[in-house]
Amino acid sequence: MFSDELSILLVYGLITGLLLGAKVTGMLVTVDMGYLLSSRDENRTLEGMLGRADRALNNSITALALIAPPILVIALRDQSSANSLLAAQVFLAARVIYIPAYVFGIQGLRTLVWTAGFFATLILYFLAL
Repeated sequence: MFSDELSILLVYGLITGLLLGAKVTGMLVTVDMGYLLSSRDENRTLEGMLGRADRALNNSITALALIAPPILVIALRDQSSANSLLAAQVFLAARVIYIPAYVFGIQGLRTLVWTAGFFATLILYFLAL
């Protein structure tokens, strides 16, 4: 399942989608249905775990947008290597830890794994060039 960079990208996309689903489910409990069905012109601040889940989702979407180009280039150019696979695996592991660390407010761990995932992303860009 995690034997190539494209599989890792797909798994991370699925994780991001599941986080979106969790956020929407949380909103069903905390925000009235009228607001959820509206155009949401009125901005409501999400607080606590739901607010952290929202921020983790935004960060995860940004990370997905950043990780996709080098992985796609590596796959299109057939440049997969042990180093690119390891970098993609580090990215995925870091992001899997990052999301609950953010949602549950574990600040030191959150920063550490975010940094690891970001550096893994940069390494993939260098490998893709």
